[in-house]
Amino acid sequence: MGDPLSAMSTIIDGAQVASGVRDDLGEAIETLADHGVSPGLATVLVGDDPASETYVNMKQRDCEEVGVNGVHVDLDGDASPAELYETIEELNTDPEIHGYLVQDPVPEQIEYGEVIRRISPEKDVDGFHPENVARLVARDARFKPCTPHGIQKLFEAYDIDTEGADVTIVGRSSIVGKPMANLLMQKSVDGNATVTVCHSRTTDLAEKTRRADIVIAACGVTELIDGSMLSVGTTVIDVGISRVEADTEKGYELVGDVDFESASEKASAITPVPGGVGPMTRAMLLYNTVMAASESEGVPVELP
Repeated sequence: MGDPLSAMSTIIDGAQVASGVRDDLGEAIETLADHGVSPGLATVLVGDDPASETYVNMKQRDCEEVGVNGVHVDLDGDASPAELYETIEELNTDPEIHGYLVQDPVPEQIEYGEVIRRISPEKDVDGFHPENVARLVARDARFKPCTPHGIQKLFEAYDIDTEGADVTIVGRSSIVGKPMANLLMQKSVDGNATVTVCHSRTTDLAEKTRRADIVIAACGVTELIDGSMLSVGTTVIDVGISRVEADTEKGYELVGDVDFESASEKASAITPVPGGVGPMTRAMLLYNTVMAASESEGVPVELP
């Protein structure tokens, strides 16, 4: 018997697609530079959470690679809400910063929802501000949230058609699940899907995932979905990423919300963890920053 993985599944290479997005942004960044504009992206980290430090370092490295002006702000873990709000106000009014984000999670003394509400919607390149959420639902998006938009780019790159598809999204977060559902339901070339959103209180989750043409796992539960919960030929997008103890040099390995080995035996296409959705999220953050710079400075650019 042949290897079922090689026989059935296309591995969706998010790192390669993300590299293409970054390359394609080069022309827009050059156009802005010709007008004396350098897109500026700031990251704010409160505390010293190791995973968050890794994420912001990767985002800043991406900025350097494509020619975006990356700025990082570190605040102590015991910083007061007022200190963070002062930083937010400075970034809101800084003409050289076109977009920024406050890395989540934040310490317990700070309410993340209030942080999001204080970010200028025009600089909210994550797309989390209530105004930007409303505009997305109304089909007038200023910025598409990075992870859902990145998933749409993966579909485009691998010719995965959402028109008329049954899509099951496992997870109802405001970061992935809800905006992903909104984008896929919209009357557009990268939408027109019939969407089911599942969550922690969904009964018989496997019945919902088995009937789907596309499953998007974004619930943060390690290897919740396995091959027995999928039909043959399903496209599987794994957004989750968790550290689990393993006999490796680092003492852990990264796994997603999908049991990759068993799911690969059923899926027609599947994203790995790492190297699937994560690189796309960061690429679309750069995309939104370039878009924000174009809008702020009144310099039209062509975006991929």
